[in-house]
This record gives sequence, structure tokens and C-alpha cells, in this order.
Amino acid sequence: MNIKEVKSQFPIFSKKINGKPLVYLDNANSSQKPLSVINRLNEFYKNEFSNIGRSIHSLAVNATNKFDETRIGVKSFINAKYKEEIIFTKNATEAINLIATTFGAQNIKNGDEIIITELEHHSNYVPWHFLRQNKKAVIKFAPINEDGDIEINELKKLITPNTKIIAVTHLSNVTGTIVPIKEIVEIAHKKNIPVLVDGCQSAPHIKVDVQDLDCDFFAFSAHKLYGPTGVGILYAKKKWLEQLPPFIGGGAMISEVKKDNIIYAPIPEKYEAGTMPTAEVITFNESIKFIKSIGMDNLISHEKEVTNYALEKLKIINSVKIIGNPKNKAGVISFTVKGVHPHDIATILDEDGVAIRAGHHCCQIFHEKMNLVATARASIGVYNTKEDIDMLCKAIENCNKIFDKK
Repeated sequence: MNIKEVKSQFPIFSKKINGKPLVYLDNANSSQKPLSVINRLNEFYKNEFSNIGRSIHSLAVNATNKFDETRIGVKSFINAKYKEEIIFTKNATEAINLIATTFGAQNIKNGDEIIITELEHHSNYVPWHFLRQNKKAVIKFAPINEDGDIEINELKKLITPNTKIIAVTHLSNVTGTIVPIKEIVEIAHKKNIPVLVDGCQSAPHIKVDVQDLDCDFFAFSAHKLYGPTGVGILYAKKKWLEQLPPFIGGGAMISEVKKDNIIYAPIPEKYEAGTMPTAEVITFNESIKFIKSIGMDNLISHEKEVTNYALEKLKIINSVKIIGNPKNKAGVISFTVKGVHPHDIATILDEDGVAIRAGHHCCQIFHEKMNLVATARASIGVYNTKEDIDMLCKAIENCNKIFDKK
């Protein structure tokens, strides 16, 4: 893979931040967009715009077909069995809420148990908390160890006859931990327990095969995958989509409406009420094509090389403490710098053109477990280079110098 050629496809990297070249290491938050994606969005609005599924004129038919092509593209990207198993939402958070709400309405009652983990992003906790409030469900937290790995044996011990669903991240947005989803699914399915996977961090950075994982639900978002904002993706096994109730009511999700009865549309339309983010969904197919043009194996290899280089370089800086040391790790590195608050780290690094994230990263339970208020986080994308890591380390050294003088 020619990283220089890849990076040249992203217009933002011609921009300077405070007079310095941009080093973007906030990919776990959101990724930058290649020109092909930007142009596709512009082209649709300029020459192709129409709503979908409502009219039979040429623009509407074309838009509907292109929308469906993205569904087919996503099916292929994650290896779903049927295109109808792909539901578009406005983000991954909504995708998880869709399942928590519909599955909860049908299957959760007082005292039923939901298992999540101490690694979860708030998006995979708060929706289940609603069920705890409204249905008096019980949430159990599978513990993590000091390295940031889930204790699988401890998770097993949490399962009881009252366990109705397990919801777990595939890749931690704080430690980069790659969770053994397949093993968890096998454990759960032996007890007839469905599994929801938060794939927001995994879909852009590791191979995802939902049929191989055998998970029941998988949620991710387009904007972390070099695509537009406003698009979330829910994969759900066909059997679940056919039996669960609708999530939002309105136009497009109905087949027949009478004064005394409503018949819902078949899947996937049953879960796609109202006007969808048509332009963004259509554009997302271009993001998938971009990833495929690079090759997932090449992307994974490159990001692993840059991540390992970053870990080596950061460990040399005595003031830096890397958070977590999981068995299988992707390109998310959270760290602290002795004597410097993470928000100050991010502010000073920004002066050197280096963009990172600081805070609890929507994972307060993890931070509390590790006795941390906040961390700084550098996260790797396909366009990042070893030179970017050198700039990160140099900026951290500058940070140390500033605080040594104080």
C-alpha cells in the first residue's frame, strides 16, 4: 500500500493548524473523508437528488436504486446473509437503541437480566439503563482486568436463567482491546441468549464477518469508516427483524393503513420510517469502495505497523503511562502524562497541529474502574504514518517542557 498516495486522497491534509501540518489522531472519534466521498455527496445533490421509494419519476427511481446498492454494499462488507438484514439509522447509537427498545418491549420484564461489560461506550449502556428504569431489568457488568481484557470466565458466571441478552463492544474505544466476540457468542447461544455487538470501532479497523461471529445484532456508523455523518447501520438476523416490533412509526414503514388497523411494511422498510438521509446513505457506498480499493488486509497491516511504532515510541517517554495492555489490540492508545491534565495535553498538542482526544471518551465506568478521571487518546487511521507518531511524541515532549517550567 502506498501510504503517500492514500493520504493524498484526503483534502484536509493540505490544511495547516496553527501554521503546522495537520496530524490527525482522533480517528476513534471520527475519520476524515477522501475526495471520492466528498465528490459523491456533492454529485448527488447537484445532479441526482430525489427522495426514495415515493415517486416513479427517473430521479426517484435512480435514487432508490442507488440507496439499495449501498445496502448491498454493506451486506457484502460485513458478510451478512441477506440484504434485508441491513437497516439504516441516523447513527450507531440509534441502532443500539432500536434493539434495546424493540427487544426490550417484547422480551424484558421485571427482574430480567442484561449483561454488558466495564469496557462499554455509553451508547451501549444508556439504552439498557432505560430498560432498567422502565422495566425494572437488572444490568450486570462483566469485569475487565488491569490489562483491559474482559474476564470471560467471570462473564460466564453472570449468566442465569433470567439473562435475556448480552451486549458487548467488539473493540474498545479506550484501550483498543479486541474482544473475543465469537467465544462470547458461543457461550451465550448455548443458553439461547442473543448477543448484540457494538462494532463502531471494529468495522473500520478489523475484518468483520457477522456470519462467522454468529452475533444476532451488530451496530456501526459510517462517519468512522471514512464516510458521511448521519448514517448508522444495524445488522440483525432476519428472524429477529421479522419478529420484533417497529421502532418508529410514520411514512415508508407501512404497507396498509386503515382507521382500525395498520399493516407494517416488510423488512427492511419496517425499520426505516420517514425520510432517510438519502444522500449520505448513497455516499456511504463510496466509502466502502474506498476501503475495498485499499484492501482490508493492507489497511490492517498498515495500522498495526503504525500502532506498534507508536507504542514503542511512547514507552520511551518516561512521563507517559499507557492505559491497558490487552492481549489483542488495535490502534487506539489512551495515555496520561505525569503532572499534566489530559485536557492540557490536548490543548498544547493542538498548538503543534496534533489532534487527539481528551476526556473519559464516553466510558466513565472504565475510567472509574482504572481510578482515572480522564485520559488522552491517540487513535490510528489508514492515512496515519510513523512521521505522524514522531510529531505526536515531539509534541508531548514540548508539553513536558512547558509544565517543567511552571
